[in-house]
Amino acid sequence: MSGFSTARQFMVDGQVRPSDVTDERILDAMLMVPREAFVPDGKQALAYLDLDLDVAEGGAARRCLIKPALLAKMLQAAEIKSTDRVLVVGCATGYAAAVLARFVGQVNATESDSSLAARATAALAALGIQNVSVTTAAAADGDAAGAPFDVIVLNGATEVVPTGLYGQLKDGGRLVGVFALEQPPRASLVAHSHDDFGHRELFDATAPVLPGLERLPAFVF
Repeated sequence: MSGFSTARQFMVDGQVRPSDVTDERILDAMLMVPREAFVPDGKQALAYLDLDLDVAEGGAARRCLIKPALLAKMLQAAEIKSTDRVLVVGCATGYAAAVLARFVGQVNATESDSSLAARATAALAALGIQNVSVTTAAAADGDAAGAPFDVIVLNGATEVVPTGLYGQLKDGGRLVGVFALEQPPRASLVAHSHDDFGHRELFDATAPVLPGLERLPAFVF
């Protein structure tokens, strides 16, 4: 077993399974998808650590692959079916989309940084993943052309209520992400039912805020 393969096994056994992730589809996907393929060369040694891994290069604004266990717990909470159409918002270099592509038929992904979107497309293509479509778009805009979706996954946190994304959910659809509207931040699930959006807090969690979903600075007299 190669060094990265061993690290991938340790990630699943030491971080993901102990976080009460029991969905075998998610566990298998994380064992199969090489996370190092979505990380800049100089940071590949960090690919399987329990941290939000910055994948931006060249002095660009910080953009991360969120912690593996957090991603897995959110995917499990969304109760994703193989027939669901899924949108990943703020996909960075595409790792979350690649994991989802292992057990759903179609994944759309958006990324506000065009260079990261291009890297995501290249990384997915290099792995032969053909059921992910990556577009450049602001996080708050989602993917109106591809909507509505059964599931929307935020690859990061939001400090505002993402109402524009809510409007891209099917009736019965779910949005999962880290909501940092107040302290402490919590991973939450939003469910769309008959023009109502129910919000259920899942667990305390932190993640980098996605660009465009930051809280507006308060005006000070």
